[in-house]
Amino acid sequence: MKIIETPIPDLLIIEPKVFGDERGYFYESYNKQVFEQAGLQYDFIQDNQALSQYGVLRGLHYQHPPFAQSKLIRAVQGEINDVVVDLRRGSPTFGRWYSVKLTADNHRQLLVPKGFAHGYAVLSDLSLVQYKCDAFYHPESEGGINPFDGELDIDWGLSYDEARLSNKDKAHPAFKDCVNKFEFHA
Repeated sequence: MKIIETPIPDLLIIEPKVFGDERGYFYESYNKQVFEQAGLQYDFIQDNQALSQYGVLRGLHYQHPPFAQSKLIRAVQGEINDVVVDLRRGSPTFGRWYSVKLTADNHRQLLVPKGFAHGYAVLSDLSLVQYKCDAFYHPESEGGINPFDGELDIDWGLSYDEARLSNKDKAHPAFKDCVNKFEFHA
């Protein structure tokens, strides 16, 4: 398993070693021992899965402490543009966003620690996304940011007119107005 650092501290791309032949492929999508040997201490307790059509944009979501979640995200089918925004006050990258394409073909995963807003846009006809969480979903602790906030100016790989958002995601505030209880710890 290859661990790739991004320009944002603590945000990592996980690239599994894929064993393939004419029959197909095999890879470990997660191995707690490998993570721990790399200094990554996560206790994933919930798995989620979402099937979506082209243009669906889910995000930007987070949960407030003490119910904040770290996530390990991958596309099992199709292609997504996975996006995070650093919400950790005091971080050298506070308010910056980062994106990576996760596809069924590249097998990459994004490890998103607590303190980030997360979302993704579906760029293929269909996508099947799976992700692990280290805390249970807690609806009363939900937070969100408008994914088309002009201040953030995120390139989702979709135009606003192509994006299919839930009513809840359309109603999220701008970044500057979001409730944020995260602090950066170096």
